[in-house]
Amino acid sequence: MNILFTSLWTVLLLGRMVRSQQLQRRDILNYLLNSSAYDARIAPDYEKDVATEVDVQLFVTSIDSINAISMDYSMNVFLRQTWRDSRLNFSHISNISVLELDQRRIDDVWVPDTYFQNEKSASVHTVTVPNKLFHIYNDGFVIYSIRLSLTLSCIMDLRFFPMDDQTCSIFMESYGYSIENVALKWNPDDPVIFGLDDNDEQTLPQFYFYKPLETKGCSTVNSFNTEFSCLEAKLFFQRNLGFYMSQVFIPSMMIVILSWISFWIHVDAVPARVSLGVICVLTMTTQSSGIRSSLPVVSYIKAIDIWMAVGLLFVFAALLEYAYINVQTRKHRKQTKDNEKDKKSMQIMEPQTKTDFMDRARRVDRLSRVVFPICYAVFNLVFWVVYLSK
Repeated sequence: MNILFTSLWTVLLLGRMVRSQQLQRRDILNYLLNSSAYDARIAPDYEKDVATEVDVQLFVTSIDSINAISMDYSMNVFLRQTWRDSRLNFSHISNISVLELDQRRIDDVWVPDTYFQNEKSASVHTVTVPNKLFHIYNDGFVIYSIRLSLTLSCIMDLRFFPMDDQTCSIFMESYGYSIENVALKWNPDDPVIFGLDDNDEQTLPQFYFYKPLETKGCSTVNSFNTEFSCLEAKLFFQRNLGFYMSQVFIPSMMIVILSWISFWIHVDAVPARVSLGVICVLTMTTQSSGIRSSLPVVSYIKAIDIWMAVGLLFVFAALLEYAYINVQTRKHRKQTKDNEKDKKSMQIMEPQTKTDFMDRARRVDRLSRVVFPICYAVFNLVFWVVYLSK
């Protein structure tokens, strides 16, 4: 009985305040949200058979990483959604222009069930309180903003790595409301805003945006033949080549050139030429293994694979060249010993044309000094023209 009397008294008091337009903000919220006419479980235009249009804007504060191994990227965003809820119109009872809700009262108001379709993991920032903003204007216009950390999947094509460019998408969709009840649309003025300094290279250490982003609306149909409203934004990244030039390409080129020094070392200096060749082969193999460890296992050949494989081929060919030189040198020694034996035995033999194996070895060395650099230069020309002009 006391509860009924208290509720009746509250209603009568609110009605008097409404008529006199002397409501405080707390009273307006109680009037709007505690009224039997409002149900937070129902979309604003549900009873009208009209889709509630939700205007969406993303404010990207940072893009933390783009991971080629797991094929995803992480970012911090403010997800801003606006819509109009006629049930929250309070212009007829107060001159107050806007009401700011505490995050603990947001559960009492209907909000869209927007989710990220290509999300791997996500979290709402909760320090020091859940980072949510909710404003209600006197005409029923609602602003809802929430701060999120997202890890989104991005299927990458690494055939041109590290001269590649990637297109990563952001997919948003209404989870439970069909397109007949909730229609998502991008903000017409600024659908995606980057709060990044254009000159701040630390925000994207390995990538940069090589063309403006693209946004579009879409729709999806699930297995129950229900159509849902969705949004898509495409981000276009180009990989910075500077790191790979200084850490991969230039060092590997120097190793290949270093292997050619053996062509100028005397053919009899076996330890020097063998050690140099083996060290170059091992260095190229180690460098190639280090690069593969930072990339996913894919079924196709990447540009960096071709570069390292050809570099290893040139280094290994320089080692094989000395193996051939060594064989010719041993033949020369054997021929010299046979000539000395013939002189000692005083055998009279018919004159024969003998091959000068030492001269052949020197000629191969001289030829290698020209052929190897020319072939490597041609490979570099073809490689860079093909992959930089894609």
